[in-house]
Amino acid sequence: MILAFDTYYFENKARTVCISFENWSDEANYQVDTEITEGVAEYQSGEFYKRELPCIVSLYSKIETKDVEAIIVDGYVYLNDSDKLGLGGHLYHQLNGRIPIIGVAKTNFATLENNKRHLLRGESRKPLYITAIGIDIEEATKLIGRMSGGYRIPTLLKLLDTLTKTNH
Repeated sequence: MILAFDTYYFENKARTVCISFENWSDEANYQVDTEITEGVAEYQSGEFYKRELPCIVSLYSKIETKDVEAIIVDGYVYLNDSDKLGLGGHLYHQLNGRIPIIGVAKTNFATLENNKRHLLRGESRKPLYITAIGIDIEEATKLIGRMSGGYRIPTLLKLLDTLTKTNH
């Protein structure tokens, strides 16, 4: 099973959504779990994980997580090449390093070069930025590249983004 998490903030709340699916190429076979968290922390520059990590961990604790192959997060595992942890890295440690984490970001983080790969999908000239922990970064990039969809953002990750922003 593969899990993908994203969180959307509104008022003083957060809507966290997890899409779970069995195969990297899945497009239609998935399950959606969601949770609204009230009283979320304010955004702190350079410490985004402090806001989103509790939301992801809370939802993760409420879903069936047997045989998880990897977790995908919207963001970065590392913030620089000195291994400063981003959201994905903190999640990896929060879960005691049991599950590989793959960060998929839409915007570039300039302080990071060696611990990041650029992935072009479909006809897009704009890459996705892949980071990983607990799994080889080349392998993680190939896995995201294999995800269903002919556009820059894989179909299930686009759906995930849409679901976080609706029904709140």
